[in-house]
Amino acid sequence: MEFLSVPHLLIILLIVLVFFGGRRIPEVMRGLGEGIRSFKEGMHGNQPGSTNPPANPPAQTPTEEKK
Repeated sequence: MEFLSVPHLLIILLIVLVFFGGRRIPEVMRGLGEGIRSFKEGMHGNQPGSTNPPANPPAQTPTEEKK
């Protein structure tokens, strides 16, 4: 038994088209893609051995002792 068949997908696509309109669908899909890409980078960015350096490295401040 298939959960989503072709007629189901067409109905969902029609509802999305009516709800968002034809002009906004590319914007919505672009935003969704950027969100997924950002999420994946966030998941893999903090692992050891990552090729991506951290976005904001901690600032190195000299320690001075005051007398």
